[in-house]
Amino acid sequence: MEAREPLRDVRGALRAVLARLREGEPGEGREPFELPRFWDALGQTFQVTSQEATKLSLAFSRPPLPSSEDCQKLSEDVQNAILAVATVYYWLPKSQGTTLRKMVRDATTEVVEGMIQLTDTILNAPVESLSQEQLISTGGVWEACEQVSKLPRDNQAAVVSALAACLGVVKDAVEEMEHALVEGQDPYGDIMEDEELGFRGNRDTYWSEADRQLLSSCMGLMKASKACLKKVLAAVKAHGKAESPEQIAQLDDLADIANEISPSVDELALSMYPPVNPLAVRLNAAKLASVLKKVLEIAKTSHVCPPSEEGWVQFLNGAVDHNMNKVKNFTQGQL
Repeated sequence: MEAREPLRDVRGALRAVLARLREGEPGEGREPFELPRFWDALGQTFQVTSQEATKLSLAFSRPPLPSSEDCQKLSEDVQNAILAVATVYYWLPKSQGTTLRKMVRDATTEVVEGMIQLTDTILNAPVESLSQEQLISTGGVWEACEQVSKLPRDNQAAVVSALAACLGVVKDAVEEMEHALVEGQDPYGDIMEDEELGFRGNRDTYWSEADRQLLSSCMGLMKASKACLKKVLAAVKAHGKAESPEQIAQLDDLADIANEISPSVDELALSMYPPVNPLAVRLNAAKLASVLKKVLEIAKTSHVCPPSEEGWVQFLNGAVDHNMNKVKNFTQGQL
């Protein structure tokens, strides 16, 4: 067990690196900053880390166990590889975009977490045996290190990726609610069994006709959310640039506000299930409408929205207002 002692020390050091990555943002990075050089360096550090994980895992996969000196050397190599990964991440300045930097930080954090998991597995495994957990942990480090090749290379690509992820979540939410509404009067029919609950005459589990009128306007807002994300995503793909600080900041503003769409859609969807509280629905609809208006305003005033794109901004603004006004009309008597 003594031979593995240096591994305990390195695990503690890796946990400190991870804590720093999670709590802090890099400063202004390294100047002068060159993006191509950064990606080359990051790719190399991820590759070295993957190799060190392989060496460490192999050393503890069969007898004889490495000597204390060999384990010390292996541990130092692992620690140096992880420190190099974190150091290169900290080169990336804020001026390159917060969306890009968050994605690079997430990828860096996954590599460090993977290596901590591998050291944990080796330290907790019986001596001189290669466990399934160790194989999985080693594969986890490899997979995390391979992510570097899939990372967006600038803030425009990062924002495209972020918007596409938001759109996917919102699409799923819209389809789920459409399915529930089409199913008929009983949205809980597939999860509530008569033999468990007895006869279900409780109207709290059904939609009334008045509920359905209100919900149709809410669905209009949810569909407007999907359309808004699709249009903004297409505009960022077509016109987005990450060449000046102003362009980079505008893209980050778009990504930040777009990130609020999905939670707002989810909150509205949850309030739409029976028993429907019309005021809760109205509140959540108003919150979603406010977020959509902000997205459209930020898009309209940014470089991704030249005059050729202004038509859909105006149309979606109108759609949001129209559906929100209908929600207000249906809930007026509840105030």
